[in-house]
Order: sequence, then C-alpha cells, then structure tokens
Amino acid sequence: MFERRYRDPVHNLITLDEARSDDKLLADLIDTPEFQRLRRIKQLGLAMFAYQGAEHSRFSHSLGVMHVMTRVLEHIGRERPISPHDFAAARAGALLHDIGHGPFSHVIEKVLGFRHERWTIQILRDSGTALHSILNGVAPNFLKSVIAVIEGHFKPDFISQLVSSQLDCDRFDYLLRDSLMTGAKYGNYDLEWILHALAVDPATERLYVRGRGLFAVEEYLQARYYMFRQVYFHHTLRSAENMLVSILRRAVHLTRLGELRFEAPGSALTKLLRSERLSTAEFLSLDDHDLMFCMKQWQHEPDPVLSDISRRFINRQLFKSIDLQPFGKSQSAELLEQIQQVVAAAGFDPTYYLLDDNAADVPYFGPYAPEKATPKARIFVETGKLSLRKYEITEVSEVVRSLRKYQIHRICFPPEVRSQVLTLAQQAMQVSSGRRRRN
Repeated sequence: MFERRYRDPVHNLITLDEARSDDKLLADLIDTPEFQRLRRIKQLGLAMFAYQGAEHSRFSHSLGVMHVMTRVLEHIGRERPISPHDFAAARAGALLHDIGHGPFSHVIEKVLGFRHERWTIQILRDSGTALHSILNGVAPNFLKSVIAVIEGHFKPDFISQLVSSQLDCDRFDYLLRDSLMTGAKYGNYDLEWILHALAVDPATERLYVRGRGLFAVEEYLQARYYMFRQVYFHHTLRSAENMLVSILRRAVHLTRLGELRFEAPGSALTKLLRSERLSTAEFLSLDDHDLMFCMKQWQHEPDPVLSDISRRFINRQLFKSIDLQPFGKSQSAELLEQIQQVVAAAGFDPTYYLLDDNAADVPYFGPYAPEKATPKARIFVETGKLSLRKYEITEVSEVVRSLRKYQIHRICFPPEVRSQVLTLAQQAMQVSSGRRRRN
C-alpha cells in the first residue's frame, strides 16, 4: 500500500517503497517544487525539431539515473558493504544531479552566462528551498554528503564515479533514453551486462570492469560516439540551437539599448537579459515555457531582426547549413567571407543571420581519451590468461583505440541564399580538388 510506481519507457517500472526510510526520502525529494520543475525542461533541448519524439524531460531522465544508481549499488553491495548513509547519499545525488538546468538545458547557458552545475549546488544550499529543508533534516552532514557526491569528491571514490565519470549512471540512462525517444538506434547497448560486470577495486575504492564486460563497454562507448555524431550533432538540431542563440543575443542587445518592447519588468528572464544576478527562487521560476512565450511575443517586435528570427524559430523555418570541414583553414576563411557578402547583399545582418556552428561548445563531448583523464575518469578492465590484472581499456581494446575525436564546423544561413551558398561551396571544392591533384 506504500509502493509508488513510475512507468518508465526505458526501465519499465521504477518503484519506491515509502515504508522504507530511504525510499520515502526519495519520494519526498521528487515531490518538491524544485524537482517537479524538471518536467518543464526538455532533456534534449531542441532535438524535437529534428526528432519529433524527443519531447522527454529532465524529470524522467533524473528518475532513470536514480534507478540505475540503485541497481548498481545493490549489485556492488553484495560483495562490498555500503553503509546506509552512503547508499542514501548516492541515490539522492543521482536523483538531483540535474536540478540546476535552465530552459532548454544547455542551449542558453553560453549566452546568458550561467552553468547548471553551479545552480544545482546553490539550490541545494539555499535554505529557502524544499530540497534543502528535506536533505538537511535527514541527519547531520547528510546535505554535505549529497553535494559532495554531485561535485565528485565524495569518498569512497566509486560513488562519485557513478554520478560523473566515463562509466556513470547519467550516461547509462541518457544514451538509452535519447536513443529510444528519438528513434535512433545508435544508442542501444547492453546495460544489464555492464551493471553485472562492474566491481570496486579494494585497493583504490574505484570502479573497474570484470573481463566479461569488455565487449559490452566497447559497445557502450561506440553507442555514445555515434549518438553524438548522428543525434546530438544533427544539422537540424544544431541549426535550431544556433537560431535560439541568435535570438537571445539580439534580445540582450535590444534590452541594453532600451529598445525591447515586450518584457516583463522584474521577471527572471528580463533580469537574465540585463545580466542581473538572480536569486535562487527567481532562477527556479524559469523553464522552457517562459522562453517559448517570450519568443512568441518577440515575433511582433518592431525590430526586424528579432521579430523575423523569432517567427522563423516558432514556425520551424530553420536556417540551412553547410560543412566547412572539407576545406582547409585559409580556404574556409575565404569561403566564409564570400558567404558573408552574399548574406549581406540579400539584406540580412550577418551578425545574426550567419551563424558559426562548432562542436567545441557541446558539453561532455569527446571520445574516451585516457591520456587526458585523471585516474578516476579512466576505465579499467580486469583481464589476463594466467593471472588477472586491471588494464586501462585502450590497452586491451582495439575498438576503443579506434574511436577518434569527431569535429564539426558548419555555417548556418537563411534558406533564401541557399543556392548562392551551395554554388560558392562547389566552386571552393573544385579549387580544393585541383590543388590536391597538382600536389
């Protein structure tokens, strides 16, 4: 009679038994206004412009991360005792790791100057939030423990690793969830086998993978690699994101000039546009709906740039894009200058209508690179024929060694100039081919 059930498209049933104190704590955290707000923030930002099913929220993802964390801890706990305090702190940290996300997740952070990680910690530390009140009332130092789990310096190390590392519950959930909701199959991998192959090294208190899990981890790393290439870097998704960035940049510019007609004085979004500091309560009042409502109003602004791009965005009349990767650095610069002239000649301000799309601004992207990682961020696999040893995974996996950094460098522009831009790109490609033949 005390069991709470969440029907989940990835994990089927996520259950909490409120007769148990640790499950009751999680149920109370879920019921807070701060956590319920995550229902109104899309997990994949603007991916619905490219994949119509990608309407899932940070709420469902956070529940999934907590569920996976619970399963991993129960598995590890059969071999290595985990204290009730650590067990509860790890599950709460997994549940709350995304609580600081703003509208459309990562998209607006680079324009409006905030990081969701910082807001996550501020929300938990703010005595005015329901989350703080609940966590602070569990036990002495429990709130500090949850924050330490999220920030990555909780001891033992394996608990922090399960929240943020190359083998963490966050990635375990979002790859499967994003793959399912977008319909792209690239993110599928054998989660069950990985979970049952995870173990803790008693010498270092860090995670490693037993030999039987090597192929499953290879598949997982490949899934992540191809999800970035095919989903998170999809040209339509990235065009929509860049248009949103352009809209916000224009709104900030007009706000500073005092020329933005529609604004809600004193509102959290207006304060963000004015680069004013937000209180925790003000930040928590923001979600995807606020931004969409403003853009619907900005369609009617007297400023032609803001109104036009907002209208295009709302009606999904997105910019087109071409890939600059095939061209050398100097040739890309020359082509970009030519495209800029075409865009300007068509009556568009290149500042807002010619948008640079570079993969460097995508959080957490990059293939597994142990040489750049701390020991906590590396993946170790136990293998060996005569005696078992723990190897860093690239030492024993040609598949993982073969994964190379994938970069994108595109330029986005209005569809009105598409034919001229494609002509310029074709001419540049012919010049490039001629140079290669001569060399």
